[in-house]
Amino acid sequence: MTVEPTATPDAAGECRSLGQIIDRIADKWAVMVVGHLSAEGTMRFNALMRAIPGVSHRMLTLTLRGLQRDGIVSRTAFPTIPPRVDYALTPLGQSLTVPLSHLASWASEHRTAVEAARSAYDVETG
Repeated sequence: MTVEPTATPDAAGECRSLGQIIDRIADKWAVMVVGHLSAEGTMRFNALMRAIPGVSHRMLTLTLRGLQRDGIVSRTAFPTIPPRVDYALTPLGQSLTVPLSHLASWASEHRTAVEAARSAYDVETG
């Protein structure tokens, strides 16, 4: 009989915390926001809306708020008329660009194989 190790409360909390961070940075909208801010530097909300195909106003707002809360994106509001708000990567956000770049390279390199595997799976289970 094998006994499964039980997770300590600290380990469970750490897993939950890491899961929340990974959920944030692995979200497709977050990846696109970080990618565009990395390439373009500071951007305004509407510029991000135009640059990210398919993102809704609400989803971009939620994504930016989440990234700001996690310290990945900074938000600077200027008291002008009309109000101007700029978004930029923080140093923490900039440190995320290299791992995301590797992930994007992997996805690009293996896209054909993944698509073929999906097609084969769909045929088998279809």
